[in-house]
Amino acid sequence: MSAHFFVVTGGPGAGKTSLITELARRGFHTIPESGRAIIREEMQGGGDALPWADRMAYAERMLEQDLRAYSAAQALSGPVIFDRGIPDILGYLTLCGLPVPPHVTAAAKAARYNARVFLAPYWDEIFTQDTERTQTRTEAEATCAVMRETYTALGYQITELPRADIATRADFVCAQRVN
Repeated sequence: MSAHFFVVTGGPGAGKTSLITELARRGFHTIPESGRAIIREEMQGGGDALPWADRMAYAERMLEQDLRAYSAAQALSGPVIFDRGIPDILGYLTLCGLPVPPHVTAAAKAARYNARVFLAPYWDEIFTQDTERTQTRTEAEATCAVMRETYTALGYQITELPRADIATRADFVCAQRVN
């Protein structure tokens, strides 16, 4: 386990990336979400490893990128904040009703993060959609629930983020002794 690796997870549009950006501004090492980058790359290159085209290929690309990021983060000192973690891929596949390949489960069990995982709850007031985030409100709520279940099943302790402005959320994370 990498005790200095912290995950922020939850459904889409819950403020995870905004929080990660604020924590980076405060000097924390941060690792961006792989999913958005993959969507941009696939759309630009005409690929189909997309959540609305080939979900399994999309999941495999996320796993590949997340494993590289996890490995690279080993060289960083101090806390590292991840915008989603490898267990999110298990949650994604479960949410899609797809089988979870054994190598995905093995990766989620081997690449461990701090036992405390920060969950950004669904928050209707800030939820938005864009070209990369096409999920509905119902799908966003379901994603949040699946991520809670997935991380809990893997033995992580969920710490729910407050529904508050970004500075307050960042203060909350910092108060949890991540620095």
